[in-house]
Amino acid sequence: MSPTPSPITQQAVPQPRTISLREAFLFWLKLGFISFGGPAGQISIMHQELVERRRWISERRFLHALNYCMLLPGPEAQQLATYIGWLMHRTWGGVIAGVLFVLPSLFVLIALSWVYIAFGEVPVVAGLFYGIKPAVTAIVVQAAHRIGSRALKNAWLWGIAAASFVAIFVINLPFPLIVLGAAVIGYFGGRLAPEKFRTGGHSAAKHSYGPAVIDDDTPSPEHARFSGLKLAYLAVIGAILWTLPMATLTALFGWEGTLTQMAWFFTKAALLTFGGAYAVLPYVYQGAVGHYGWLTPTQMIDGLALGETTPGPLIMVVAFVGFIGAYVQQVFGPDQAFVAGAVAATLVTWFTFLPSFLFILAGGPLVESTHNELTFTAPLTAITAAVVGVILNLACFFAYHVLWPKGFEGTLDWPSLLIAIVAGIALLRFKRGVIEVLIGCGLIGLVVHLMF
Repeated sequence: MSPTPSPITQQAVPQPRTISLREAFLFWLKLGFISFGGPAGQISIMHQELVERRRWISERRFLHALNYCMLLPGPEAQQLATYIGWLMHRTWGGVIAGVLFVLPSLFVLIALSWVYIAFGEVPVVAGLFYGIKPAVTAIVVQAAHRIGSRALKNAWLWGIAAASFVAIFVINLPFPLIVLGAAVIGYFGGRLAPEKFRTGGHSAAKHSYGPAVIDDDTPSPEHARFSGLKLAYLAVIGAILWTLPMATLTALFGWEGTLTQMAWFFTKAALLTFGGAYAVLPYVYQGAVGHYGWLTPTQMIDGLALGETTPGPLIMVVAFVGFIGAYVQQVFGPDQAFVAGAVAATLVTWFTFLPSFLFILAGGPLVESTHNELTFTAPLTAITAAVVGVILNLACFFAYHVLWPKGFEGTLDWPSLLIAIVAGIALLRFKRGVIEVLIGCGLIGLVVHLMF
C-alpha cells in the first residue's frame, strides 16, 4: 500500500455526509478505468480514495472487509469493491461496484483479442509480442517471489510449497487436488502446530483520517444484518443465475459444445482462485491449453501480457481465453468468428465472477456481525504456500515455451533470454511497474524482430 499521509485532525475534517447512489456509481465507473497495477495497486487506489480522501469508510472497517475477501476464492480487489458498494447501498450498490470494476476491462480485452488474432502476424505486432513474452515470464517469477516472501514463514510452509511444485511439475497432478491436499494439511496443521499456520492478513488500522460515513462505531445497516431467509433467497437466486444460462447452452450446443464446456470449466476455475489470478493460471493452462486445446501455449502467454496491460483484475485473462477459443474454433461459423469470440468472452466472464458476487452478498452479513480478526485461516495459509510452488511451475512452463520455441531439440533463443533477464532486474531490483516493463520490453522486442 502507498505511504500513508499524516493523520488529519478531526477538527479540520467536515462531518460525514450521505453518499448518493449516483455519486457512488460515478466513482465505481472511474475506478473501473483506472484500476491498473494488480490487486495490490487496486486495493491501494481504493484505500486512498475511499479511506483517506473521500472518507466513505474508516480504515478499520476497510481492512476488516479486506481480510474477509482475502479468505475467498476470486479477485480480492473486485470483491472488496463489491463489499463496500453493498455496505453503502444494499444489493444494487454491490452489484454496480462489482460490475463496473470488471466491465471496462471486458470491452478492452475483446477489442485487443480481436486485434491480436486478426493482425498478430503483422511484423510490428509480432515484434512487440516477441519482447513481451519473456517479460511475462519475469513477471510470473516476480509473482512467485512476492507471494513466497509473504507466505513462506517457516519450514512447514516451505515444505508445502516444494511438495506442490513437485506434484504439478513432476507428477502432473491436477490443480484442484493440490489445493485440496494443502487445505487438509492446513486444517490438521493448524490444530497440531497453530503457530506454524498463522496468517497475518492485514493489520488493524493505525491511522485516523477523521470521521467517515461508515466509521468504526457505525452500526451495520439493516440490510447488512444476518438473516437465514435472506441467505436462502440469495442461494436460490444464485442457483437460477447459474443454471439458466448453463441449461440454455446445453440445449443449444450440447454438453460437449465448446461454449458449454467453457462455462463449466470456468465455473470450476472461479472456485479455485485462492491466492489471486496467478494461482489459478496453472489450472487454466492445464485445461484450456492441455485438455481442451482452445489456444496454444504461446497464445496463453500473450493473453497474460494483454491482461497485465488492461485495467481490472488479472483473472480477466479468461476473457482472452474464451475469445480465442471460440474465434479459432468458429463456433458460429467462419463468417461470425468475432461474434463467437465476443459471446464466449462475455460468458466466461459471467461464470468466473458470479461466485464472487454470491460470496460477498451472502457472506457479508456474517462478517458484519463481528469486527474482530477472522479466524480459522490455517487452511488458507497452507493453500497460499502451495500456490507459490504452482506459480513457480507456471514460470517454468512459460520459460520453456519462450526460450525454446521449437522445444529442447531446438536452439536457445538468446535475445528472449536477455530480455527476460532485463525484465527480471527491472522488476525485482529496481521495482519498476509491470506496465512500464512490458512497454519497454515490447519496444526492445520490436527492434530485435525487425533487425533479425
